[in-house]
Amino acid sequence: MQVHEILRIKGTVLYTVAPQQTLGNAVVTMTDLDVGSLVVMEHGRMVGMLSFREVLRSVRSAGGDWQAMTVSAVMQREPATAHPDMEVDELRRLMLENRCRYLPIMEGDTLMGVLSFHDVARAMLEEQSFENRMLKSYIRDWPMEDMSG
Repeated sequence: MQVHEILRIKGTVLYTVAPQQTLGNAVVTMTDLDVGSLVVMEHGRMVGMLSFREVLRSVRSAGGDWQAMTVSAVMQREPATAHPDMEVDELRRLMLENRCRYLPIMEGDTLMGVLSFHDVARAMLEEQSFENRMLKSYIRDWPMEDMSG
């Protein structure tokens, strides 16, 4: 299975935030949309990622002033990215090695979508379930030899 297949199933809805937005506004957006990350976009291109990990680090470092910080002050700059033609096993390895739960999928300079570890796990489960059904169907339809000899 390739990354573009997971994107096709998930859809390509992107949730974005501008780097000059306050962290407080970004958190409101994340909670209202029930998402764990936002793509930071400036002039039509991705400049970073914001996830709850960066938000929590900001809360710890800034204390009560965290909401006034800008997204650009805390976002992950130059996040790891994947390509749509990448195999899922390679994608999982990349996510684990970089300790990222959300990974932007880029084709050249174009952002194709963002996949979460949850999206990948769901796609793998659906693929395994399909393969299991096919194998069971194959076994069930296998011709039985006459055992009476």
